Amino acid sequence: MNNSYYETLDENFIQALNLYEQDYSHEQLLEFLKNGNIVQRQIAALRLEKITSNEDAQILLSNLTGQDGKIREAVSLRLCEFMSDEQALLYFKTQKSYDVFLDAIIDINPNICRNVLSAIVNLKSDETFVKHFCAKLTDLTLELLDEVEKIDFREKKYKTNKFVFKLYWCLEAVYDFWDKIDFDVLKQIILRSKNIREYTIREKSAKILSRGFDDKELDYARKELRADENYYVSRYFL
Repeated sequence: MNNSYYETLDENFIQALNLYEQDYSHEQLLEFLKNGNIVQRQIAALRLEKITSNEDAQILLSNLTGQDGKIREAVSLRLCEFMSDEQALLYFKTQKSYDVFLDAIIDINPNICRNVLSAIVNLKSDETFVKHFCAKLTDLTLELLDEVEKIDFREKKYKTNKFVFKLYWCLEAVYDFWDKIDFDVLKQIILRSKNIREYTIREKSAKILSRGFDDKELDYARKELRADENYYVSRYFL
């Protein structure tokens, strides 16, 4: 790597250190989140102490997608904290927020997917959120299944296939919201995903099935996955 690369790293480190050492008002941190550079937005997200309005929530969420990975991860981490607070949670209850959450659970960074899922389970009792989010989640999951079912898993390139990665995290969300999803749709998702050759997808199918269902087809699917050659799939029924 050339010297300019290390010079940029040094500059970013010094800037981050200066940001941490100085005191900023709530309004200044929000301004960084709106118009700052990568380091400023990242540090502002980490230093933000509270969410006091719908506007605050939207400014934070505007950095959850479409930004540098360091920013997105910092924002996702703070969402877990803010959305566990009942008062702050109110400010994230907008349809615009719900669409951002859906995009974020299939981020290329698994830490972001995991953090956002941990945050949005706090909205599970909100009927408006559940109706909007679960409808879009299941539509997306079925679309991704359509794509993944076309993959020739004998080819090495499938290992980095974006559809597999996104489906994995959609199924994780389905696991969290299984009891809010139409049963017939849920059943279709389980039965299709159990047949995917990629074991991580079968693992998610097994995980959802571990919730327990009184259905003959799903009972048979459970038996199939219990006998799966991959331990990570069969472990849910041991």
